[in-house]
Amino acid sequence: MKTPRDGNDATGAAAAPVRWALAALSLSMLLSALGTSIANVALPTLAQAFAASFQEVQWVVLAYLLAITTLIVGVGRLGDIVGRRRLLMGGILLFTAASVLCGTAPSLWVLIAARAAQGLGAAVMMALTMAFVGATVPKARTGSAMGLLGTMSAVGTALGPSLGGVLVAGLGWQAVFLANVPLGLLALLLVRRHLPADGRPAEAGREAFDRLGMLLLAATLTAYGLAMTMGRGSFGPLNLALLAAAGIGAGFFLLAEARAASPLVRLEMFRDPVLGAGLAMNVLVMTVMMATLVVGPFHLSHAMGLDAAMVGLVMSAGPVVSAFTGVPAGRAVDRFGAGRMTVAGLAAAAVGTFALSVVPVRWGIPGYVVPLVLLTAGYALFQAANNTGVMAEVAPDRRGVVSGMLNLSRNLGLVTGASVMGAVFAAASGTMEGAAADPAAVAAGMRTTFGVAAALVGTALAVAVGSHILAGRPSLTGGAS
Repeated sequence: MKTPRDGNDATGAAAAPVRWALAALSLSMLLSALGTSIANVALPTLAQAFAASFQEVQWVVLAYLLAITTLIVGVGRLGDIVGRRRLLMGGILLFTAASVLCGTAPSLWVLIAARAAQGLGAAVMMALTMAFVGATVPKARTGSAMGLLGTMSAVGTALGPSLGGVLVAGLGWQAVFLANVPLGLLALLLVRRHLPADGRPAEAGREAFDRLGMLLLAATLTAYGLAMTMGRGSFGPLNLALLAAAGIGAGFFLLAEARAASPLVRLEMFRDPVLGAGLAMNVLVMTVMMATLVVGPFHLSHAMGLDAAMVGLVMSAGPVVSAFTGVPAGRAVDRFGAGRMTVAGLAAAAVGTFALSVVPVRWGIPGYVVPLVLLTAGYALFQAANNTGVMAEVAPDRRGVVSGMLNLSRNLGLVTGASVMGAVFAAASGTMEGAAADPAAVAAGMRTTFGVAAALVGTALAVAVGSHILAGRPSLTGGAS
């Protein structure tokens, strides 16, 4: 039986130099991550420019995130059917064109619509970059490639606020979006020239796209995303109604997938212990990582008394560590195996998270940064290992949808973390207003929040050890093998 890297994949990998293929994939990942973080810093300026409230301008960020979250699995599956290279080129072109529209938007709602279109392009880019690794990189270097993509994602996320601030101050808010245009054109050129062309699928392999499944999944995820983000941390009747709608939608989606001739997601795929464990661990770990972004600034400013500039500098330690450890983490995965490195990364993250829950405020900045560095390095190792472990034996005709599911689990963790961990902190500190909180109360909230976070990472570690990751598993076919 052919392995997933036999046949056309091997031919494609030989036809395109690996380093240029990785450059194309890395730039695509960088752009999609940059789009997530670069607009946040422009929100106050946008509120002034369009005479809008915070609740209105926050949709500039939410529209992008919701588009990615709701559509990423569907576009991944679409790439499996119509061809990943042509769909990736279409996604980059849409992202670039939408960036032009964002930068020239005459009204806030045009800008929001353009951001949603930009998010659709980013969803394509995120879903298909990991899916392309199997077609362009030798199996022995998969971990290094996944580590590189993780590094580019971290660089994009870390670069966004600082680059956005410079562009807003020097050229205006329009430059935040127009800066994507030359990078998008370069990415399009690299993909066109250096990624393997799509093969012509056999008649038997041409499956219909599951439109009903796509619509149900998008509606379900939209309801969940809105339930987690509306209300700014407080759960009211509308949030509960949206959460109930998401639960009902999930039930209808599972029913539709069980009956579909060519489902968007084959439910039997979840019987694979590595896929199920990988997705669950991703949600848990990303929930914890979001806690560092939601709770960290309040702790640093109110409990430790740092000014805004110093808070930003301390907060940058996490993304910087993630950017510098991604590639070495990938090499460690190639050398020692995805299973062992998944456990090692989670163990390091668990120690760092627990330390954040017990280190006293009097230890100052080192007492916060050292555990944060350990947590972030563990996360980088986990991410490279988990992505490699899940994608290693996926059949070529299912790489897009599985890659989309991995990215979806990441986004669900971020959305859940922003809401749930923020609510835990607010309850533990006894206030919903960080500016009015007592420093001792904020420190107590920090300890409680990261105590919960340590339990979540411990759960992920138990899932890793309890699954069949260390023992290996058969090929995740989900289709032709």
